[in-house]
Amino acid sequence: QVQLVESGGGLVQPGGSLRLSCAASGSIFIFNDMGWYRQAPGKQRELVASITRDGSTNYADSVKGRFTISRDNSKNTVYLQMNSLKPEDTAVYYCNAKVVLTSATFWGQGTQVTVSS
Repeated sequence: QVQLVESGGGLVQPGGSLRLSCAASGSIFIFNDMGWYRQAPGKQRELVASITRDGSTNYADSVKGRFTISRDNSKNTVYLQMNSLKPEDTAVYYCNAKVVLTSATFWGQGTQVTVSS
């Protein structure tokens, strides 16, 4: 079983920044797309940003210009730099990875991001 270990969440004031990291451990797989999702109380899980193995990125309109996704393939790690955070960004953030040539996906356990004054 692949484990995606997330870190970097926490409490931050509006306008502040956080950097989330997600590293795959115990994995022999090569990942295609990797991404970050979030889920706020009472809302469905939504895609925040995704990145392909060659570096192509996609962002939700709500975070464009504020968030940046990146990855280090040598470390099987994906990052999410979050700037200009807003209270509406408050959610549990989950990383996701898809195995090359399969439909298999793996999810992290989630890390809480709280944006509050």
